[in-house]
Amino acid sequence: MKNILLLVVLFLIFSPLCAQNKSLLKSGPMVGYSTFREVALWVQTTESATVQFEYWEHSKTSIKFRTTAQQTLASNAFAVQLIADRIEPDKRYDYALYINKKRVERAYPLSFQSQSLWQWRRDPPTFSFALGSCLYVNEEAYDRPGIPYGGDYEILTAIHQKKPDFMLWLGDNIYLREGDWDSQTGIFHRYTHTRSLPELQPLLGSTHHYATWDDHDYGPNNSDKSYSMKETTTAAFKTFWANPNYGVANGKGITGSFEWADAQFFLLDDRYFRSGLEVKGGPKEMLGQDQIEWLITALAASNATFKFVACGSQIINSANMFENYAMYAEREEFLRRVRQSGVKGVIFLTGDRHHSVLSKMTDKNGGYPFYDFTVSPLTSGFYGPADNEKNVWLLPETLLVDKNFGIVNVSGPRKERVLELNVYDKKGELKWTKKIAASELK
Repeated sequence: MKNILLLVVLFLIFSPLCAQNKSLLKSGPMVGYSTFREVALWVQTTESATVQFEYWEHSKTSIKFRTTAQQTLASNAFAVQLIADRIEPDKRYDYALYINKKRVERAYPLSFQSQSLWQWRRDPPTFSFALGSCLYVNEEAYDRPGIPYGGDYEILTAIHQKKPDFMLWLGDNIYLREGDWDSQTGIFHRYTHTRSLPELQPLLGSTHHYATWDDHDYGPNNSDKSYSMKETTTAAFKTFWANPNYGVANGKGITGSFEWADAQFFLLDDRYFRSGLEVKGGPKEMLGQDQIEWLITALAASNATFKFVACGSQIINSANMFENYAMYAEREEFLRRVRQSGVKGVIFLTGDRHHSVLSKMTDKNGGYPFYDFTVSPLTSGFYGPADNEKNVWLLPETLLVDKNFGIVNVSGPRKERVLELNVYDKKGELKWTKKIAASELK
């Protein structure tokens, strides 16, 4: 009887403490960028708290490491990024989150991986990554009246079940509403509301994440460089994502790059430098000369087999509509520069269009084809190309008008690498697949 009473007393003492600790976690944890020697870990709390991560090599719990502890602050939406810097290449690690020195248990695995040090040693590893765009999470108080625009959040579970090494978010990763984009409070609220979606949490916890943006992350619909709060949304993007770098073109915007195995990813900013299409006269730019110069130089310097250029807006679509790059005089010069650079292995990854499709631009001068793999939407509404939209490069058999996501598999020996592009519906069922050999992109 005394033992039972003691257990009851202990339960009454510690149960509120555990509940309080759990309530401090708002969203995450999320695994960010990975390198050979460090990995970014992200988390958001409900109020100011001290957070720390403990991590250890998988199945080797005898040696554990801890990140530095940091305080979450209201000025950063109580979100913080910490660095696991005691890792070694070619390893998988498990980790745990501590808030105010108390471990927070999650109902799903928490793990991350370091990059493989394959160079000069062996063939590059096989890897896979998920990609998608247009994640709309309903919030009735701020949504437009009528039928909810978002839904079918189980697609995030389907992505998680594919176990990709990382996910690349191709823009419209949140949807800023009219009540959001005129204040930091509104912008932080929208990020927080989207990031806290329950179905998203397992995917965040064990898959590495990288992101670029499009108009609905940046500001109002179809917004351009005139948007007055763009520095605020730029700061918010950096707060809620854990890319390894930003603004590499000229110190502005969110342009960045990262590597995975023998692939390099170039994350373009299609909003910060964009000209307003309504303005008559003058040059019309989407990327801007500084960003293009950086990209051409970076592509030429890269030794990657595949060079993925990720952008929120379509690059190859020939239709002069829907904010496609074809609407900007800059595009012709951009594609010419990429051709003349002699760079091999370029493939474009894009979002935005609320349907998925593969476009293939052939070169009349004998150069290799440019592919543009558009993947959209995840949870927002979907619709097909317009009746008068004439994209001469579209491959009709790849058009999917439904909620979907992509998985790209990269495999094969060093000199015989192959891409496998896959598109899945919201239930994780394969809709189409296409292989592209590296030898085709030369």
